[in-house]
Amino acid sequence: MKKILSVWSLLILTNAFISAQENRDVILKELNNKTQAYGDLAHNIWDLAEMGYLEEKSAALLQGELKEAGFSIRTGIAGIPTAFMAEYGSGYPVIAILGEYDALPGLSQQAVPEKKSAGKAAGHACGHHLFGTASAAAAIAVKNWLKSNKKQGTIRFYGCPAEEGGSGKVYMVREGVFNDVDAALHWHPSSQNAASAGAALANKSAKFRFHGVSAHAAGAPERGRSALDGVEAMNAMVNMMREHIPQDARIHYVITDGGKAPNVVPDFAEVYYYARHGKRDVVIDIFDRIVKAAEGAALGTGTTMDYEMIGGTHELLPNLTLQKIMHDNLTKVGGVTYSDEERQFAEKISKSLGYDQLDMSRAEEIQPYMEEARAYGSTDVGDVSFTVPTVGMGAATWVPGTPAHSWQAVAAGGTSIGTKGMMVAAKTLTMTAMDLFDNPNVVAKAKAELEERRGKDFTYTPLLGNRPPALDYRK
Repeated sequence: MKKILSVWSLLILTNAFISAQENRDVILKELNNKTQAYGDLAHNIWDLAEMGYLEEKSAALLQGELKEAGFSIRTGIAGIPTAFMAEYGSGYPVIAILGEYDALPGLSQQAVPEKKSAGKAAGHACGHHLFGTASAAAAIAVKNWLKSNKKQGTIRFYGCPAEEGGSGKVYMVREGVFNDVDAALHWHPSSQNAASAGAALANKSAKFRFHGVSAHAAGAPERGRSALDGVEAMNAMVNMMREHIPQDARIHYVITDGGKAPNVVPDFAEVYYYARHGKRDVVIDIFDRIVKAAEGAALGTGTTMDYEMIGGTHELLPNLTLQKIMHDNLTKVGGVTYSDEERQFAEKISKSLGYDQLDMSRAEEIQPYMEEARAYGSTDVGDVSFTVPTVGMGAATWVPGTPAHSWQAVAAGGTSIGTKGMMVAAKTLTMTAMDLFDNPNVVAKAKAELEERRGKDFTYTPLLGNRPPALDYRK
């Protein structure tokens, strides 16, 4: 009798597993069937190309899609008009999916394989139109799965503006909007498919403003004090400082205002600085030295100086408990296959980047799993990762070999190539979220790993201090 019962129990468990898998397959099929619709949504946001904290129409498009799907929407979170949260369900666990939608200034490009401006102020050179859309698509798919299976739990989509230098998520973390989240999922457009443990550099940025005295540059130069001299003196000192900072640190700047006419001594000038390193403590030290250089430059040129913190982000904290799950799901989803037309487009893009031959392996295949990565850029996801267990991936939305922040990235992101990679991300995020809802023990283990990695005495301190959101930094 015991043997019969054990066989019967096994059959029940097997049938339950098959049923659960069938339910997942139905949800993924529904998601796949909406590829065209989600592609159209992403391309609408691509066409809008709204910069950080100015993404009113882009945010509204995503909110409309989520509201129609049955999510409740809360707008203006953390005092940011274009930040929002969409929620469905109730109770534990609370799984968040992050979405971005800001464009970059000065990278206008048509969806063609040669450099051709679209006549706009900005372009989606980092693919955030795809990022926001895929994340929203995944949130909707998970919601449908929760509802059809009558599962308990909460799925949230976080609309996160101004990732490109505006540190939108930092203000959201600072205001506690992630405090009750059990795990956060994100992804990013890329030229390859990978879900290894990510890395990102900590970052502090500020605009340094010098104030001088205007005068006729030829008729009365002795009466003037050049604010531009202050900027140039600061830049010279910071450039000398590069020899005496860690080799893996990064400092970038751009002069955003150097005066209006050569024959007028400029009474105002501005320079915009970034400082980066893999550890936030090093970034803080480097930034403080940059401030000292600015103070010295003002003293030496007879000008005055003030500065405004614009952004500040933590480095990215990996969570290997979650990362392997996401990699396994990405492997199940697989890469993308180009049509003949897409391949012709890709070959032209590849040639424009200086490659002799198009290497499709990074788009068609999944990169091997690695638990360590070298950091190159920065992201405000870093602050989220110090608050809640966070996991991410990259999908091949660009032609293999394409660097981010290039016209080639903008071009591919406006085509079906971008859409195909976007749907790889949407499916992977969906499957990973399902796994977390089905396995609360994994969520608990991920939280324990977070505690261990950040340290028991960790206290979150935003690198941008207590300043309000820099809503006008792109104006």
